Order: sequence, then C-alpha cells, then structure tokens
Amino acid sequence: MSTPDIRVEKGHAEPEEVAAITAILLARAAAAPTTTAHRGRTKAGWRRLEREPGFRAPHSWR
Repeated sequence: MSTPDIRVEKGHAEPEEVAAITAILLARAAAAPTTTAHRGRTKAGWRRLEREPGFRAPHSWR
C-alpha cells in the first residue's frame, strides 16, 4: 500500500481530519441503496416539432 486512497489537493489535512472524512464517505457508501430502480427511457418518445429542422432530405431515414 504505497499510494494513499485519499489525497489532499490544497492545504494540509491532519490525520484526524482525513480519518473523519473517510468515515463520512464510508457511512454514505453504506447507506446508499444497493438496488437500482429502473427509470425507464432516457429520451422522450415524442419530438417537439418547433425544434425539428424545417426540411428533411428525401433519402434520410430520420
């Protein structure tokens, strides 16, 4: 274990401060739900006509 898991980018953190933030991160990770809910589609199934271009080429498949 030569490289630390947490690194301070700016300033100087005491060992107690690093331990405190590590405990908080581990508690949040343990409290996170383990199952992911199915959210359905990420894109709407319909289009807003005012946002569509005015002309579609006859050979396009859109």
